[in-house]
Amino acid sequence: MKLSQFKFNLPESLIAYEPTENRDESRLMVLDRKTGKIEHKIFKDILNYFDDKDVMILNNTKVFPARMYGNKEKTGATIEVFLLRELNKELRLWDVLVDPARKIRVGNKLYFGDDDLLVAEVVDNTTSRGRTIRFLFDGTDEEFRRNIEILGETPLPKYIKRRATPEDKFRYQTIFAKHEGAVAAPTAGLHFSRELMKRLELKGVEFAEVTLHVGLGTFRQVEVEDLTKHKMDSEQFIVPEEAAKVVNKAIDAKKRVCAVGTTSMRAIESSVSADKHLKPASEWTSKFIYPPYDFSIANSMVTNFHTPESTLLVMIAAFGGYEHVMNAYEVAVKEKYRFYSYGDAMLII
Repeated sequence: MKLSQFKFNLPESLIAYEPTENRDESRLMVLDRKTGKIEHKIFKDILNYFDDKDVMILNNTKVFPARMYGNKEKTGATIEVFLLRELNKELRLWDVLVDPARKIRVGNKLYFGDDDLLVAEVVDNTTSRGRTIRFLFDGTDEEFRRNIEILGETPLPKYIKRRATPEDKFRYQTIFAKHEGAVAAPTAGLHFSRELMKRLELKGVEFAEVTLHVGLGTFRQVEVEDLTKHKMDSEQFIVPEEAAKVVNKAIDAKKRVCAVGTTSMRAIESSVSADKHLKPASEWTSKFIYPPYDFSIANSMVTNFHTPESTLLVMIAAFGGYEHVMNAYEVAVKEKYRFYSYGDAMLII
């Protein structure tokens, strides 16, 4: 398929810059992928679509405060440093993006915090905006992490043109986040409240937790018209044995298996056995899912509303059917659903 087939008109006013007051009270569009029928609900109504022994697959990655502001030595110029991933724990080497990049060269030192709580040295150029930096810190790893927590901000997507607030630290994180490593939240999971999880549990719904550490590639624009030529960034994922057992039991019992979010879907589709079951794994994936695609594990999914021509929308169209999904998006615009990370949700069954 071609990228231009995923264009649609998204008014700026429909992009959500703030979360809803309560997690489980965002709107929910329910799309039947066989018939294309659409229902309009509130997220907590998701309870009515799941039953005893159905399984929801959650991504339990945890967002860390990846956006930091520092000053360049000598000039004192303010520099934004976006931590992508830790390359070496002992040497405190990190892969980062810097802005403005033209001012940051190998050998430069960067100072963070009023009392220079952390100091880093640029040791390599990786891409036009990418650098490898080494933090010059002699304390324990625990102290280092604490300083990152103090200095770092919640890495809200760039389209949210405001500084992160203390509320974002809580709201741009799922309630089941456990394993730190994501620079963007698995946003479909943001709609689940503790009360809703409890009610699903009481109904007999089971949860299987996988981990996929979301990278910035999730926001990267597709720059090729021919989708087969697009290359995804690699992301680390883990499917524990226990999660595989729970999911495979539901597959064999012909129960509803629901991937919560495109990241959960990407993780499970990256670890499929020859007999179409989920297998335990701890790997990296650069899998790009686009139509036509034969899904092996999940038969339903929860997702947010995504921007035009994004890899996320392309995956949703592969799962829900191109015509059905593009029609649903047309309806979503007309009905003024809220789009993107802090936006409303869609359940595809």
